[in-house]
Amino acid sequence: MRLMIAFTTIAAAAAAALALSIFAARASADGLNKSASTGLYWSTAKEEGDLVAKADAAGDSSLLWDDDDENHRDFDAGGFSSLDGMLQWAIGHSDPSKLKEAAKDVQRLSPDELKKRHMEIKACQELMEKLKMPSDAQLMRIAIDDLKNSSLPSEDRLRALEELSTLVEPIDNANELHKLGGLIIVIKQLNHPEQEVRTASALILGKACQNNPVVQKQVLELDALAKLIKMARSEFVEEAIKALFAISALIRNNFVGQELFYAEAGELMIQDILSNSSIDIRIQKKSVLLVADLAECQLENGSNPEPLFFHNRFFLRSVVDLLASVDLDLQEKALYAVKNLLQLRTEALVFKEFCGLDAALEKMRQQLQQLVMEENDSEYAKDVETLRGEVERIFIGKLNKDTQFPT
Repeated sequence: MRLMIAFTTIAAAAAAALALSIFAARASADGLNKSASTGLYWSTAKEEGDLVAKADAAGDSSLLWDDDDENHRDFDAGGFSSLDGMLQWAIGHSDPSKLKEAAKDVQRLSPDELKKRHMEIKACQELMEKLKMPSDAQLMRIAIDDLKNSSLPSEDRLRALEELSTLVEPIDNANELHKLGGLIIVIKQLNHPEQEVRTASALILGKACQNNPVVQKQVLELDALAKLIKMARSEFVEEAIKALFAISALIRNNFVGQELFYAEAGELMIQDILSNSSIDIRIQKKSVLLVADLAECQLENGSNPEPLFFHNRFFLRSVVDLLASVDLDLQEKALYAVKNLLQLRTEALVFKEFCGLDAALEKMRQQLQQLVMEENDSEYAKDVETLRGEVERIFIGKLNKDTQFPT
């Protein structure tokens, strides 16, 4: 993209340089050099204005104007509708004496040389037209139209989904997705027979929903959550991972979404994943992070009733058991989940007597102590040990409080 913009800018500058001498001759003949700015106009064409503005940001603005040019702000407000508009601007902002010299040089050219220069200018102008980049909205429409085509080959369908995945990252583009009819189409792809298509579609939904209540509401209203929960149980690892990513983005800080998540037995899906030791560890990481997010959201909005599964001792043990993992990253994520769960109205004795949290934390302390002595993992292990110690303090404090003041 940057190469194309730079090449376009160079082409425009070359065209302007080639044509300026010819127009300078016309300017001399028509008396434009006497009143350089008379009859000039400003265009509001956005594409070329953006193009030159980008060249300015790259440090090439000296090709177009001086930094203290009082008309600089006028150019920023618009642009050139054509190469001819650029040339008229160049003439209007050129030194009349230099225009006269250029006019004399042109007058010495033979007809063949003039014709050759005209052809070069025309070729540059055609190149500029070809290199104009469509807007994000136009690119989104193209991708959406491709997805609407039921006979589209799978590779082209995946290409369209990949393009949308990049385009929806800016929040403004994400908010336009439903208006363009794209959200319905993407959700429809969740039922596609090919898992690659389903996976790519879930990724788009996750990106579009991130920190975006507007799109969260739209996706929930289109009943995509139940399908995503089903996909999270997929035998295809990437599909399950992207579905969990989409679920997390969809219901984060969204109590309506969380209520629907529980209504669709989403907590059972999480418990099954966490308690399955043979499942891919990446899926477990996504799931325990979702638990930590849900518990944190509950802590921040304590007035809402706590979901029953936060007090399910089998669920709590499935989280605590992850502390015995050999993967330090998974252990850290499980610690965050345990830390948040401990601060809810859960019973400390359940964590101790049924989940064995005290023994799990002590075993983890010994493991981290050994890692601290190893050069490769020492710093990370120290950070995790700090978190482990915090969890232990919260647990002991909760245990003392519950035993002294039983509910």
